[in-house]
Amino acid sequence: MYQSDTEILFPMRVAPNLVELRGKSWKHLVSDVLDEPEASLDQLAFNLLLIRLSGCLTCHTDSYRAMRGCTICATQVIKRFKGEDKELVSYFKRAKGDIQRYIKVDKGPGRMEDFGMMKGIG
Repeated sequence: MYQSDTEILFPMRVAPNLVELRGKSWKHLVSDVLDEPEASLDQLAFNLLLIRLSGCLTCHTDSYRAMRGCTICATQVIKRFKGEDKELVSYFKRAKGDIQRYIKVDKGPGRMEDFGMMKGIG
């Protein structure tokens, strides 16, 4: 089954749908991330946060999640998150730190420039 809203990993085009789903700190986080340039550190960290929360790495084309699409999946994940917004913000900061460490460790020639940091990825 083909679902035009399904991608391999969480797409940033879905993020505007998540702004109003929780409290002020979540809304502030998502709004700030959306104001960042495409593929910025904050946008990559937000992608990683949603990839981890949504389980994108275990999603496949014939799964229930994939058949419903990324927008519905991400919306449900954020709405159903049992913790508080400050916990989501903490997970975002952890994802940002993970990306910063990756960039620092793997900054060899052509590493991050070839994938993940190019304009249009994320």
